[in-house]
Amino acid sequence: MPISMKNEAAIAGIGQTTYSKNSGVSELALACEAVSRCIDDAGISPSEVDGLVSYTLESSDEIEVAQNVGLGDLTMYSQVNYGGGAAVGLIQQAVMAVATGAANNVVVWRAMNGRSGRRMGQGASGVMMSSDLIHWSWYQVYGMLTPVSWVTLIANKYMHHYGVTAEHLAEVAIAQREYALNNPAAFGYGKPLSLDEYMNARMVSAPLRLYDCCQETDGGCALLITSTERARDMRQSPAVIRAVSQASTRGQEQMTSFYRDDMLSLPEMELAARRVYDMSGLGPDDIDAACLYDAFTTEVVMQLESFGFCQPGEAKDFVADGNLRLDGRLPNNTHGGLLSEAYIHGINNIAEGVRLVRGQSFNQPAKAEHVLVSSGVGVPTGALILGRD
Repeated sequence: MPISMKNEAAIAGIGQTTYSKNSGVSELALACEAVSRCIDDAGISPSEVDGLVSYTLESSDEIEVAQNVGLGDLTMYSQVNYGGGAAVGLIQQAVMAVATGAANNVVVWRAMNGRSGRRMGQGASGVMMSSDLIHWSWYQVYGMLTPVSWVTLIANKYMHHYGVTAEHLAEVAIAQREYALNNPAAFGYGKPLSLDEYMNARMVSAPLRLYDCCQETDGGCALLITSTERARDMRQSPAVIRAVSQASTRGQEQMTSFYRDDMLSLPEMELAARRVYDMSGLGPDDIDAACLYDAFTTEVVMQLESFGFCQPGEAKDFVADGNLRLDGRLPNNTHGGLLSEAYIHGINNIAEGVRLVRGQSFNQPAKAEHVLVSSGVGVPTGALILGRD
């Protein structure tokens, strides 16, 4: 009988550092702090952790984290590629390990000096060295050096075709900033964002303005995954993993999938949606809240259609009607998200999904029985559905 991932595992611990623009410490120190806090949140001993998963971009080796935090013998460790596209992939790796017995308690993490150190917003114009430079070289001569410049090519086409305006994008940014106002951990805490301020902000890469773009952040975040049965005996209420999947489709490049027949949709997100809905037995109507990956505001709008909350072209109206707000149909990124909390490559969005299921969000909706979380947009990605036990 094949092993199912539905309800096999749960997220039982969350740990995060202070999010800042200059941490003043090493990325290893951030990693160890986040991992330690995560284990403490779950209420277990560090020696009980036997699995670790992180990003290929992570600078801290597993053995260094294990030694400094005091973890036990490791029976499973792995890394996932594609920056923010890896976020949900970490959870899938951990769930597979728990479901198969490869490990009992797995910690996933990301720690980065993403503002004071290596800035992700620099993209290929910075220090990113990989085989992707082969296809990026075709775009760089035209000034397409950074993630925002790559995203705007697709954003312009989508917005022109469906009539999406700056006011629609502003609603995404402002709604998430209003959530951040209540979140002491967020960059946007106590910093309101008005429509005038949004509109008058500098254009980064048309049509995306400053507040359409995510933060660059120093900080760390970690999560502990264990079996659902074990999680029930730990300190916190478990966030049960109803479904999890990675997804990449034909024609996929890393943020530059410009040669597909259709650039008005996100095929990899649609694949992720089919997978998690099939695995969980749930559908869009069953999802109460979401943490959709929000490196850029247009990505939130497009994902609403990918995951079936709207028909193609209808997401702009869904957003304009206030449906991403706390009293709307789909409260989204209730911590502020990558736009207004911090940019920790999406793992902090998963942490908020866990808080929503626990009932611990600073902006807790009336109902959050099932929460959808997605990974990076435009890259190999994934999706996750969390539920109450």
